Amino acid sequence: MFIPAAASPFLILFSILFLTKSMDKIHKKYLLPSYIQTILFSPLYIIFFHHLSVPVAGDSPHVYNPTETIFLYCGSSDNTTSQDGTRWIGDINSEHFPLHQSENNTSTTAAPSQQPPSAVDNTPYMRARLSRSQFSYTFNITPGQKFIRLHFYETSYQNFDRSKAFFSVKAGSFTLLSNFSTSLAANFSGQEIILKEFCVNVQENQNLNITFTPSQDYKDSYAFINGIEIVSMPLNLYYTTATGATEYPFVGQTAGRLYSLSNSNALEKVYRVNVGGSFISAGDDTGMYRTWSDDVSYLTEAYPSALPVNLNLKPIFSLIPNYSAPVVVYQTARTMGNDAKVNENYRLTWEFPVDSAFTYLVRLHFCEFQQEITVTGNRIFQIYIDNQMAEKRADVIGWGGGSGVPVYIDYAVTMGSKANQKKQNLSIALRPAPAYMTNYSDAILNGVEIFKVDSSGSLAGPNPDPRTTPTTVAPPTSGNNRSNNRKIIIAVVVGVVSSFVAVSVVLLFIRRRKISEVNEYSSSHSMEKSWWSRFSSFTTMTKSTKSTKSNSSSLPSDLCSHFLLSEMKAATNNFDKVFIIGVGGFGNVYKGFINGASGSGTTQVAIKRLNPGSQQGAHEFKTEIEMLSQLRYLHLVSLIGYCNDAGEMILVYDYMPRGTLRDHLYGSDNSPLSWNQRLQICIGAGRGLNYLHTGAKQVIIHRDVKTTNILLDEKWVAKVSDFGLSKVGPTSTTSKAHVSTAVKGSFGYLDPEYIRLQRLTEKSDVYSFGVVLCEVICARAPIIRTVDKIHKKQGNLAGWARQCYDQNGTLDQIVDPVLKGKIAPECLKKFCEVAISCLDDEGIKRPSMSDVVWGLEFALQLQQEYDKLGGGAGNGICVPHLDDDETLIKNYASDYDSGAMFSRIGGHVLESRTMSTMTISSSDEYGFSSKNSDSKPMLV
Repeated sequence: MFIPAAASPFLILFSILFLTKSMDKIHKKYLLPSYIQTILFSPLYIIFFHHLSVPVAGDSPHVYNPTETIFLYCGSSDNTTSQDGTRWIGDINSEHFPLHQSENNTSTTAAPSQQPPSAVDNTPYMRARLSRSQFSYTFNITPGQKFIRLHFYETSYQNFDRSKAFFSVKAGSFTLLSNFSTSLAANFSGQEIILKEFCVNVQENQNLNITFTPSQDYKDSYAFINGIEIVSMPLNLYYTTATGATEYPFVGQTAGRLYSLSNSNALEKVYRVNVGGSFISAGDDTGMYRTWSDDVSYLTEAYPSALPVNLNLKPIFSLIPNYSAPVVVYQTARTMGNDAKVNENYRLTWEFPVDSAFTYLVRLHFCEFQQEITVTGNRIFQIYIDNQMAEKRADVIGWGGGSGVPVYIDYAVTMGSKANQKKQNLSIALRPAPAYMTNYSDAILNGVEIFKVDSSGSLAGPNPDPRTTPTTVAPPTSGNNRSNNRKIIIAVVVGVVSSFVAVSVVLLFIRRRKISEVNEYSSSHSMEKSWWSRFSSFTTMTKSTKSTKSNSSSLPSDLCSHFLLSEMKAATNNFDKVFIIGVGGFGNVYKGFINGASGSGTTQVAIKRLNPGSQQGAHEFKTEIEMLSQLRYLHLVSLIGYCNDAGEMILVYDYMPRGTLRDHLYGSDNSPLSWNQRLQICIGAGRGLNYLHTGAKQVIIHRDVKTTNILLDEKWVAKVSDFGLSKVGPTSTTSKAHVSTAVKGSFGYLDPEYIRLQRLTEKSDVYSFGVVLCEVICARAPIIRTVDKIHKKQGNLAGWARQCYDQNGTLDQIVDPVLKGKIAPECLKKFCEVAISCLDDEGIKRPSMSDVVWGLEFALQLQQEYDKLGGGAGNGICVPHLDDDETLIKNYASDYDSGAMFSRIGGHVLESRTMSTMTISSSDEYGFSSKNSDSKPMLV
């Protein structure tokens, strides 16, 4: 139970009733976007409610009382109480820093050269212990699992230059840090205060010794420390009790394999995140002084996402201890949003940079508190970790046995070594289960904790490279805002003010939305004109005076950087041919290296250079920047910037190390892709196109979909590229369902209806994507000109595939030989059905990209079920024993085979439409008919 703190009952009643009820109604009516929700549930707004209520059990949120707490102020002779009431003891003359050790006598103490950031409590950052020799601390403590937290303030101290702090730290037999540089760590994180947290087990009759050793690899290196915390952990919180090991599902390994973690391991906390909520200070933790950050910095795909909150929830801790996480973690969350069709076509994704070559423990916190979600099956979703399926049927109600019951699920995942990659992104992604499994196509997450597991006794990772562009980050507040009741009145006042500000913002949003509805027609028609006006002086721009993000009015947005030609030459060694990684109609594509802050090349990029002096690609150059600068999506290649200097037109993109999809299908020495890889790549590319058609502000038609324009990153994630021919599609305010335009595209991929009528629609992209699907399964080019007259029909892949499908109902006779016997029969049937449906002569009969993606995802599920049951290794025939879930899938597959493509919202079939029977059109050898075409198509 919760009771109100010292505040006016009328004020509390008014705030809760008005703000929660009214906001709920406004959100339902106007579908508030995530940035408005973020304002409503910003840290200040949530803190207001958080401080209005405190636990009945006492004045502290602590529900765990550690047996041991030591807060050591290094370099200080005084005992000090921080602003939050924590008692820090000075290490000078303390039992923890024994001076009888000769090495300790060589150390010194000093004050920092500048004050810590104003948002940070000065304790323990106003003093430090430093030494160019080894020094140690000794803690005579009880046995058991302990938190060790090391506090560093990255700055210079008297004669100790900040850039020369390179040192190692050991705790007992564990190496926590090695050759660690606080300067590089601060540069990477953007924070001067560095807090490192570890978990170790102290054995019986052992002292805990923490030793700091300057690195011998750097001249004049030194070690330093500002503060040390030792806090006892509850048994079996993150890993085992004394009786044995704890085992976790091992993501990405053989099915059923578990990862074992025991007291002989050490852990480093890498991330602890309150998903959908605000920062939680150490004093507001459950007694272990942990800090929880918000999740905004780690979101990479959250369109649109929603932030439900239920501060009246009284969690029922029947399955996990009540100290597992603060109550507010389970009262706030992030979900995918309330549009089922949108949710079914994206993954709610977070990415966390972690060190390569380590195994990580990932803990996900869940609690269902929304009133619609009450029974098992209401919300079932899938969990992916590092782009690998971790949970096929996540059902929080099923796990907890009811709503309001917090649970956490643990997984282990290994981030393998990769050449020259010190860090990799560990991704956590959620997506709805297939609609037939769930009532609500949605997913939820409340909290995330990520721990690095030691490798042979070491947790030390490499120092990060310097950032390529300086980043300004707000100073951290971790560990320095532990709450006390004296701040409640201030919190109430500030909370009320922020609440009314939030209401004002929402009302302003509603007013602007009404205005935008009136102006939508005129703004959509003036878009192209405004773009031309913004680019009117584009080709005559004078030489830029800086290379970082430019505020030039000619730029489409602040997401696009302007580079000098000299920087492009430096990045490619003056356009050395050795750096060429591709050649296209636009010109050469180079692999380049953009200089970092220290002058060292650290970031790999792809640099596309228009043939010098050519004017042919100027329009495509403008279009590419116009389109990509406005789009940020996982499955679209990212534009970093451009160069329009000295007559050169150059585009700079994220580097895709695995090249094009075609590079892995035929015509190269690359190993052939597995069928599962091909399916996942097709799904990713399909999602990118679907985002262009439905997720962007306006419909965007790519107009040049082909396997060379689908790029693959280091994790085989597909990204659609090359927007030089893209066109903004018809708007909802126009009567036309197409755009009349000259025909442009690539041989073998062009929509025959588009060529005949010169009418471009998003279904033109669907046709091209259908050719891509045929190319993927057959591993051959869309056009082969060397075939003899007898096999002339085989020269055009689209026509040949349709003929084979009409004869046999599948494409099994032309499937890539390396895939023979490895594709589940039902999966093959489904994939072919989707591919051929895209190739219908009439655009209106082709499925939408949303339906295409859904069909491919279903095909992937059929394949995964088949592989799970032992198929894929023989002749492609498998008759497994079916449990209830598999029977359901089989029945659903039978429904799907009937030729119906379903549109689903909330797990219910709203409508079905029959996919027409495919016939071969009258077309020439290039796959299109020129009948009724007044002009020849332009092919690039």
